[in-house]
Amino acid sequence: MTMTELQLGKQTPAPQSPEAATLDRVPNPHADVDYAVRFAAPEFTSLCPVTGQPDFAHLVIDYVPDQWLVESKSLKLFLGAFRNHGAFHEDCTIMIAKRLVATLAPRWLRIGGYWYPRGGIPIDVFWQTGAPPAGLFLPDQGVAPYRGRG
Repeated sequence: MTMTELQLGKQTPAPQSPEAATLDRVPNPHADVDYAVRFAAPEFTSLCPVTGQPDFAHLVIDYVPDQWLVESKSLKLFLGAFRNHGAFHEDCTIMIAKRLVATLAPRWLRIGGYWYPRGGIPIDVFWQTGAPPAGLFLPDQGVAPYRGRG
């Protein structure tokens, strides 16, 4: 993919589904260095596949790039495509992680899906590709556990 093929800098319609969304990648200019990249999506939404009611999450994605970086506009459009997508919390969270791994082939990736309660139970979903590279500075994801009115 060349820079002229990217969605960045162009008017791009919202994808109708996560499967239809394109994740763009760009070359990593520092592929010789292990460093962490973080994306936080505090207003992520999807739909319950049974009731059609909206589900809300705070997603935190950390990855150590190898040859590729994810282009942030395409990531925003991909995540936005879940707004009309019916899937359980676990499915959404892992689907996002697997799609990023397939597109980027990062050295390491983790995702934290901090889902807001529905039916009185918050569901948090965590996944990573393995141990992070040795010596990597990796801050806490910074999302407090759900405490209700506490």
